Amino acid sequence: MTDSIEKPALPDRLSINPRSPHYAKEILEYHIGIRFNGKERTDVEEYCISEGWIKVAAPKALDRRGQPLLIKSKGTVEAYYC
Repeated sequence: MTDSIEKPALPDRLSINPRSPHYAKEILEYHIGIRFNGKERTDVEEYCISEGWIKVAAPKALDRRGQPLLIKSKGTVEAYYC
């Protein structure tokens, strides 16, 4: 099967949180894969390719608004369409 639909270019920085200024609904309609330091990651909340970091939710910790706390990890980030 061939994709006849052109996918938009992946941004340098993207977040899945609708309250973030880096949220892009039209891009998140497609399945996006993240490779961090050579390993596939499925728990990424936000990424930045140029600065080389990802943010993932802490397992149990919540902030004062009830949102999960995000942990920032630095390394090599690759984003791609699956």
